[in-house]
Amino acid sequence: MTTLPVRTNMKILVVDDDPDLRDLLREYLSRHGFSVAVMHDGDGLAARLERERPALIVLDLMMPKVDGLTALRDLRARNDDVPVILLTARSDEIDRIVGLEIGADDYLGKPFSPRELLARINAVLRRRKTPDAAVPEQRENYTFGPFVLDFRSRTLTRDAQLLTLSDGEYGLLRLLVNHAMQVLSRERIIELLYGADSDVNDRGIDVQIWRLRRLLDEDAQSPRFIQTVRGRGYIFVPDGQRADMVTG
Repeated sequence: MTTLPVRTNMKILVVDDDPDLRDLLREYLSRHGFSVAVMHDGDGLAARLERERPALIVLDLMMPKVDGLTALRDLRARNDDVPVILLTARSDEIDRIVGLEIGADDYLGKPFSPRELLARINAVLRRRKTPDAAVPEQRENYTFGPFVLDFRSRTLTRDAQLLTLSDGEYGLLRLLVNHAMQVLSRERIIELLYGADSDVNDRGIDVQIWRLRRLLDEDAQSPRFIQTVRGRGYIFVPDGQRADMVTG
């Protein structure tokens, strides 16, 4: 098989205590064009990121000394938004949920196919770099509730306090704002953000919706602004009404 060229600035950091898995992923991802670095647990991860900046971290949940959840929680507490894919045991449902809540971009249950991990890495990187989100827009700020979405600086503030948004999350919020009071299916959101031929999956959209809800609402389980219309998709409701009251 022909070795692909290393992608510019596309370094993947694999953090796992299984040396055989580390070696397997290093070889496989390298063959698919990534530069790969490895660590055996989460101890010293923050210091490592100060020395070298990966495009994404593959982070095992269960490790000695510093486990994946602790390492991820520390990263997000420092407002570090480097993309993270968690590797979890099939039975760790609660930990997977906690991982998504504190900032994981995706998760993959062990055992898994390296090919599936590669697909998820590519999907997360695409979500984090929403095409239309990269260029600032010369348009007036959009205000809803206590929030102000600034299209020029591509930032979101709440009561004048700056909130942390990845490029992908900004792009999704911008899309929802541009289609306020319209129900958008997951498929339509993917098509509008990434194109009809994209391999971004529904779960990736759900993760970003969850992330935005945690920013916009005190209780992400009872969202005010980004609401679910059962069987149809999501709707952005700027004044916080119930979606079923407006959509029928």
